[in-house]
Amino acid sequence: MKAVILVGGFGTRLRPLTLSVPKQMLPMGGVTMLQRVVEHLGGLGVEEVVLSLGYQPEVFLREFPDGEVAGVPVRYAVEPEPLDTGGAIAFAAREAEIDSTFLALNGDVLTDLDVGELWRYHRQAGGAATIALTEVEDPSRYGVVPLDGDGRVEAFIEKPEPGTAPTHWINAGTYVLEPEVLDLVPAGARRSIEREIFPELVAQGRLYGLQAASYWIDAGTPEAYLQAHLDLLDGLRGSFEPAIHESARIDAGAIVKRSAIGPGVIVASGAQVEDSVVMAGARVSAGATVQRSIVGARSVVGESCELTDLSVVGFDEDVPAGTAESGGRFPPPTEWPT
Repeated sequence: MKAVILVGGFGTRLRPLTLSVPKQMLPMGGVTMLQRVVEHLGGLGVEEVVLSLGYQPEVFLREFPDGEVAGVPVRYAVEPEPLDTGGAIAFAAREAEIDSTFLALNGDVLTDLDVGELWRYHRQAGGAATIALTEVEDPSRYGVVPLDGDGRVEAFIEKPEPGTAPTHWINAGTYVLEPEVLDLVPAGARRSIEREIFPELVAQGRLYGLQAASYWIDAGTPEAYLQAHLDLLDGLRGSFEPAIHESARIDAGAIVKRSAIGPGVIVASGAQVEDSVVMAGARVSAGATVQRSIVGARSVVGESCELTDLSVVGFDEDVPAGTAESGGRFPPPTEWPT
């Protein structure tokens, strides 16, 4: 199996963290989000990965210069301009000269989906494409996918109004595609696989879906990114993972609960960190509180600060002593590039 992974987006929902690095290069339990995705694929038989790059491609090339991620050979396809999801998949597949059935997936989705099972179901169904589906409580943020009795997709409803969705089963962001699907995307064209290509396949009766009960989270927002870490710490993805890196320095007078503490982090006396992520090289100063928040690499939370309710500190930031923020952003949105 070969897999095209979409990692070219700007990650605007995760700003200010993604002002410094693409979201798939953010840490996730001791490795990058991308490494965790590729490691899972490699364990299920994926033999080569093609990364569809756009935003800050040099970060990926610098991190993985040997053409390998998590033990899986990787190829790079750098978009000349943003091509949307369908255009990006087609561009990467053509760059890698893929001419047989292949996987395509969003690089910010963390899941335990068995892609081998999805692959086999696709072969059995005989369609042009098969979508993995997951069930969510509120489907209004996603692409909703009702099926008929044969597993054929009846419609593809992108982000329906709350209370109007015909089902709670949504597009889980992992697909098996036949190369003929690429014919729906002219070379260099900007096309959405969700809003354009899939509806075309529905009209042709050639799109199928497989409902899966496996773990799934779209880690593209601060809330979901934090929750993905907490799920790892709670053992929801299998074995429990270490919460505090061995090189971190936690003062005896500090309190750290249910938090991911990266390498080289310093948590000073009297500081409290709970239900949070503190990335490599950051410092939480004396008397500061970080609760249900995210602190980017090499940033400093000043003395007696209070950061709560999904406050997010970007990379290399200094939060002034005594700052009290609920849901704050550092730097603030007024300083983000447009």
